[in-house]
Amino acid sequence: MFCFVSLMVFSQENSVEKSIAIPKWESTFELAKKRAKQEKKTILIYFSGSDWCGPCIKLDNELFHTDKFETFSKDKFVLYLADFPRNKDLVKEEVRKTNKKLSKKYKNSFPMVLIINRKGKILGERRGSYLPDSYYSFFESALDKL
Repeated sequence: MFCFVSLMVFSQENSVEKSIAIPKWESTFELAKKRAKQEKKTILIYFSGSDWCGPCIKLDNELFHTDKFETFSKDKFVLYLADFPRNKDLVKEEVRKTNKKLSKKYKNSFPMVLIINRKGKILGERRGSYLPDSYYSFFESALDKL
């Protein structure tokens, strides 16, 4: 009995320590633009294939769902996920159409992180997979162009 209770307490303590940071991603690009204008922030667009692109899934887990990214981004960026999953049920039709327009406009690849100003001008872009910590210098250099 003691072992069982100890195991349960240990499991609960570990699950609390491993809480996953989930920054707020806008549900539509229109909302992202509106919020960026109101809050005078830049927009970070993350082009992902969330259910098929291995590097996208890895980047999502190792960069975008960390406390470090959440803390860094909350005062700097409005976040928008331009997702292109194979399972079309994961994204609403209206959002799929918007993402397709963004894809044509910015000629995306997967994964791709794009920093734009409120008018849509590209401040920085990163295509492909890099070490998660290397993105912070990329973010800073894009923000320096404001």
